[in-house]
Amino acid sequence: MIRSIDISTSALVAQRTRLNAITGNIANMSSLTDETGAANPYRAREVVFQTDDSLTTTGASGVKVAEIKTSEADHRYRYQPNHPLAIQEGQWKGYVAYPNIDMTTQMVDAMETTRAYEANVGVMEISKNLSRETLTILA
Repeated sequence: MIRSIDISTSALVAQRTRLNAITGNIANMSSLTDETGAANPYRAREVVFQTDDSLTTTGASGVKVAEIKTSEADHRYRYQPNHPLAIQEGQWKGYVAYPNIDMTTQMVDAMETTRAYEANVGVMEISKNLSRETLTILA
């Protein structure tokens, strides 16, 4: 029973990391500059999971965050020649580069992450109840 709780705990940690990345993406949808103030739009973060074999029990594995990738998607460009961050020369002259983050996709990912988190909390509750009932039967 403890192993099943460990597996669910690993999933909770992984899903929390994913939700943090999603909220960061949504919060920075309009960020046109980097930390130094240079015109470098925010790039979305994506969390990659992998199995955690250290928690393997009878064919079941936990999950862990393998990496947090930064999106390589092209920026979205809007023609705003009077904007202070408008590109001054080249193909995109007069355009402003915006992060390529789709709100709908981020919200769907957030809902999926929340449901997975809730499911793992449910598994932990069931495991706890089964343990309690087993102790009641044995006592």
